[in-house]
Amino acid sequence: METFPKIISVDDHTVEPPNVWRDRLPSKYQDIGPRIVRAPLKEMTFLGGKFAPVMGAPGDDGPIGDWWVYEDLHRPLTRLDTAVGYDRDEIKLEVITYEQMRPGSFSVPERLADMDINHVQSAVCFPTFPRFCGQTFTEAKDRELGLLGVRAYNDWMVEEWCGPDAQGRLIPLTLIPLWDARLAAEEVRRNAARGVRAVAFSEIPPHLGLPSIHTDEWDPFLEACNETGTVIAMHIGSSSKMPSTSADAPPAVGSTITFANCCFSMVDWLMSGKFERFPNLKIMYAEGQIGWIPYILERADVVWEENRAWGGVADKVHRPPSELFAEHVYGCFFDDAFGLKNLDAIGVKNVLYETDYPHSDSTWPKSKEVGESQMGHLPPDVVDQLVRRNAIDLLGLTEDGLWGPSAPKA
Repeated sequence: METFPKIISVDDHTVEPPNVWRDRLPSKYQDIGPRIVRAPLKEMTFLGGKFAPVMGAPGDDGPIGDWWVYEDLHRPLTRLDTAVGYDRDEIKLEVITYEQMRPGSFSVPERLADMDINHVQSAVCFPTFPRFCGQTFTEAKDRELGLLGVRAYNDWMVEEWCGPDAQGRLIPLTLIPLWDARLAAEEVRRNAARGVRAVAFSEIPPHLGLPSIHTDEWDPFLEACNETGTVIAMHIGSSSKMPSTSADAPPAVGSTITFANCCFSMVDWLMSGKFERFPNLKIMYAEGQIGWIPYILERADVVWEENRAWGGVADKVHRPPSELFAEHVYGCFFDDAFGLKNLDAIGVKNVLYETDYPHSDSTWPKSKEVGESQMGHLPPDVVDQLVRRNAIDLLGLTEDGLWGPSAPKA
């Protein structure tokens, strides 16, 4: 491809610096709020989609890592959180310190430099310690502290990570207090007022012990997103339950079928009636790839056409699911040659590009080369649409692909 467009990645990640909550929480929470402790690892497993680390005591044997400690939670930083710059065979499930990760994982200037290396202009970043949609705060005992933790993260995300030093190249993605839809609506509106156009949510809320989207419980939140044009972004793993087949299945099994929860979630939304009740609602699936979408749409249309009367959706879903998908749903990919060969069955306007920096699946520093290889058969205008134009339109970016409030002024 003669000229590959500068990439707007809708799925990268930030590793939060140690001071995010220390600097923003009231002093009475300093000893129980999120903070970094350096300690040895006692043991750690990742089987059947379940991550189980155990922190050792000072003086214990074991590799030393930096751990987020919050109430009773001990969560280490691992090589899987930030793997870029390491050979594939060196990427293992092991604890690390901040000094052992690429600085672009947590520092804005170094992140912009790594984006330059990777032909990336702008990027949306999901969290690490809060998990993909803020499950960490949802599971906490102290709801007051949890709400403060969510707001502190959002303030850091908007004011610092995506602040003036980011030159409009980092696009904010905020969290909500998942345990209260009305508080969630308030947080959506608070952040929309300062230019935020994306909020993280769970693919399958019942996996978190929360109501499903088939109920009316989420309506205040959905109405806030509908009113403000805030995109609901759902990352694989945002259900705290990665797809797997058995408790002893190795991680490779889950890694192969990571798209499965996105698939289940999309069918939920298409059959929920929410898109007809909230016509401006947009949702996107990060790191779910796109090759699975055509068959699911075909099957959903057949079920809607032939079985909607007894299927419980005749009174709320009045159009074929494929039509609703075309207007409301976006799939995201970084490495899906099959999906690109079937782009017409998905819809060019419904696909976004990502690089997954700094995770082990990331195409960094060769996202441009990967894109050229996979999209070489597509017309330049289609490539431009996938790689940047769709993201500009969806996220309300400037014509140059920058986030408005932090974009350099002419």
